[in-house]
Amino acid sequence: MPKRAFIFPGQGSQQVGMGRDLAEAFQTARLVFEEVDDALGQRLSRLMFEGPESDLTLTENAQPALMAVSLAVTRVIERDGGTPLFELGDFVAGHSLGEYSALAAAGSLELGDAARLLRQRGQAMQKAVPVGAGAMAAILGLDLESVRDVAQEASQAGEICVAANDNAPGQVVVSGDKAAVERAVALAAERGGKRSVMLPVSAPFHCPLMAPAADVMAEALAAVTLAPPQVPLIANVTARPLQDPETLRRLLVEQVTGLVRWRESVEFMRDESVELLVECGAGKVLTGLARRIDRQLSAQSLSGPADIESFLGSL
Repeated sequence: MPKRAFIFPGQGSQQVGMGRDLAEAFQTARLVFEEVDDALGQRLSRLMFEGPESDLTLTENAQPALMAVSLAVTRVIERDGGTPLFELGDFVAGHSLGEYSALAAAGSLELGDAARLLRQRGQAMQKAVPVGAGAMAAILGLDLESVRDVAQEASQAGEICVAANDNAPGQVVVSGDKAAVERAVALAAERGGKRSVMLPVSAPFHCPLMAPAADVMAEALAAVTLAPPQVPLIANVTARPLQDPETLRRLLVEQVTGLVRWRESVEFMRDESVELLVECGAGKVLTGLARRIDRQLSAQSLSGPADIESFLGSL
C-alpha cells in the first residue's frame, strides 16, 4: 500500500459556508459541530455556515472553526468508511493551529479540549500585541536563509522581525513589529525577491512578540490530558515525528513563538516514502503548497461530501 499522510490547514483557509455541506450530508459531521458548539458554549457552527465573515475571521473563532471542519472530515472518513485513521495514514501534520486538528484526529486530544484550547490560543494571540502594532508578510522568491538575513537586518531600534512560516521553496512569511516587517519587504525587493505581500492578519503570529500567548498556552496545556497520537505527528517546530505526550505539550507551547517548518515537514514525509498527502478541512492551501514543495508528490483536498466519497471510493 502507498504511504499516506493526513494534513490539516491553518488560519486563512476559513470562509463563510464551510462545513455546511458536510453537516447536510453526514450525521457524523453534524455531531462534530454540535460537540464543538457545546464545548465552547457558542453556536460556532451557525457562524461558520452563515457568517458574518467579520466575526468568523476573528482569530478566536477562526481557529476552533477550522479544527471543527477538519475533524468532521476525518470522522466521516473513519465512521462512514469503516476504517480508523491510524490504518489509513502513516503520519499526521498540521499547519500552525492545524497541529491541534492533527492531534485530535490522531486520538491525542479530545475534540472538546481541542476546541477550548484553540479558543484560548486565539484570544491569547490577539491580546499579546495591540491591533495594528504587528504585521506579517509573505516574501516570494527568496529561500529561508536569505529571508532570515533580511529579517535580521530589518530588526532595528528594538523592533522585531523574524521568519515565521517556511511554507515552500520561495515562499517564506515574516512576522513582527509592523515597521520592521515593512523594512523587510523593502529589503527583500533589493535582494532579488520576486514580490512580497502584506498579509491581512490581526496579529504577528509565530514570532517573539507572541511570548505572552505562549505563557497562556503553557498553563492551558498543562491542564489537559494528551495521549500518544495513534500515528506520529510531524511537529511544526522540529519537522520530525513525535508521539511522546510531554514533548508534544512542550512543542505546542514553543510553536506559538517559533518557526512553522512546513516545507521541511513535507520533505521529511516524502523522504519517508509518503506518496499521498490528504488535506482534511477547509480550502486547498496545503495541497497547493505540496505541489510547490515537490511536484512528484500527490496531494488531495477533502473539504466536501464529493471529495470524501471520491477518497473512500479509492481505498
